[in-house]
Amino acid sequence: MNKTSLKLKLLHQAFELSVLLKGLDGILEAVGGILLFFIKPYQINAVIVWLTQHELIEDSHDLIANYLVKLGAGLSLDAQIFGAIYLLIHGIIKFGLIVGLWKKKLMAYPIAIVFLALFIVYQIYRYVYHPALWLIVLSVFDALMILLTWIEYQRLKKNFGVSAR
Repeated sequence: MNKTSLKLKLLHQAFELSVLLKGLDGILEAVGGILLFFIKPYQINAVIVWLTQHELIEDSHDLIANYLVKLGAGLSLDAQIFGAIYLLIHGIIKFGLIVGLWKKKLMAYPIAIVFLALFIVYQIYRYVYHPALWLIVLSVFDALMILLTWIEYQRLKKNFGVSAR
């Protein structure tokens, strides 16, 4: 196997792994969105307090634990409903696109690239108003996935021609 074909094989494997991770993420987002419809804000707050209790006993000034407790205490029903709808729609769109990519539906590739780009734009917008490292990490992962999707799309078009579905 020459260097070029090894590189292409590794890129294809990276693409498949990113599709798998995005698919799992989409499922988890949709399930999380559904759960948010049934869980009350005070129940979410109680879980956060329970999860952070041990850390706050050890270090009452723990930045992350205190932030999570404050976030849980300030969770309104409107914010919860928005979060539920957002996660559900985001998860369903993501999972649908991933299914199209997994089945090698040629049309799914440019659509996935557009949606991933829109997700990045929204994540950067959110970062401007609420800086969080996870938004940057997610945006970098999405940008990498766009690149891998483009490479895979070009490979499929070359190998299978325009008739690939």
